[in-house]
Amino acid sequence: MKAKSFFAILSILFVSAISAEEAPKLQVSPSGRILMDGALYASPQKDMFPDGVAIPEVRLGAKFKYGKWSASIDACYAYAKVGLRNMWIEYGFNDHSSIRFGNFIHQFGLHATSLSMKSTFEQPLANALFTPSLQMGAMYVNYSKHFFGAVSAHVESSARTEIMNAPLFNQQGYGLLTRLVWRNAREDRPVIQAGISGGFSTPQRHIVGNEDIHDGFAISANFPTKVAQVEAIGTTVGNSKNLFKLSPELLLSYDRFALESQYFFQQINRRGGLHAFRAQGCYATLRGIVFGDRYSYVSSTALVSNPKNKTLECVLDYNYATLSDSKAEIWGGRSNSFNVTFNYYFNPYITGRLNYTYTHVWDREGHDPMTLNGFQARLMLLF
Repeated sequence: MKAKSFFAILSILFVSAISAEEAPKLQVSPSGRILMDGALYASPQKDMFPDGVAIPEVRLGAKFKYGKWSASIDACYAYAKVGLRNMWIEYGFNDHSSIRFGNFIHQFGLHATSLSMKSTFEQPLANALFTPSLQMGAMYVNYSKHFFGAVSAHVESSARTEIMNAPLFNQQGYGLLTRLVWRNAREDRPVIQAGISGGFSTPQRHIVGNEDIHDGFAISANFPTKVAQVEAIGTTVGNSKNLFKLSPELLLSYDRFALESQYFFQQINRRGGLHAFRAQGCYATLRGIVFGDRYSYVSSTALVSNPKNKTLECVLDYNYATLSDSKAEIWGGRSNSFNVTFNYYFNPYITGRLNYTYTHVWDREGHDPMTLNGFQARLMLLF
């Protein structure tokens, strides 16, 4: 049988199978998010951290559902700029496996969620350094009672802004990510979860003068506040060949208590006989419910869900990160950070947060040590 005839028969059978099924109904629901922040700062560098209020993010979008297909699109206004954020389409093979295409946060550790789902007010600084943000790519997820696995491929972040520029887009770096989790999660019993995430990336856009030589990795994170946008630590590693990263995770949860912890190791291999650059970080987050219902576990994301309505939660977090490596002779800085956050979940749409954050950074070439004490409040509308 000729190939054309074979594929023609397959196409007829496929169309016939679809026609025989009852057509599903298209479901469309609006989605959105508004963050309203206020902050008071105490710091030896007070001129860099003016007190104030801000609306750091407004998102409006929609979610779609049609049979086994689903999709989402968000338009975001943040700091006087408008752009698209979450923009993906997903196909569910069954109740436990799916594949997603588009621009979204890929699975890597315990914080593969949007800002609205993070209990620590702002994500730990170590997590901001080593966990990818929105990336264009594809991700496959499969999970069962005791196992969760995700694998994805993506292009570098600048693809979102340079995709219409063919010469630059053809040079885009790419990356691979995976997250593998074992868990023992049963109703009315402690949740015990251990996992590991891994990643590989090729060099990304690196501007030297007016030339895009595409051989570097830029790594940085701001102080954990949005009213004042100040970079805490950061560096750019040039003459790079590739990047490897590894991140074991641990999650424990029972009744009104939960512990989330993660360690990050990242190595950038370099050209020309230069020593590889190594960076590290870690965080530990202890969550407790002061009053309200106990925590629940979400198998489809391998995460503890945020508490239900009329619940007060207290969150303690410590994290450390370093971008300074004496062997590579790169001094991107070190950071210690501690924060306390109280979250009150008024209803499914409104959450209030109060936060105190202490952050100290040092050992960054060309920068003096800096310390920030931040007192912050946030009202979040989510729908």
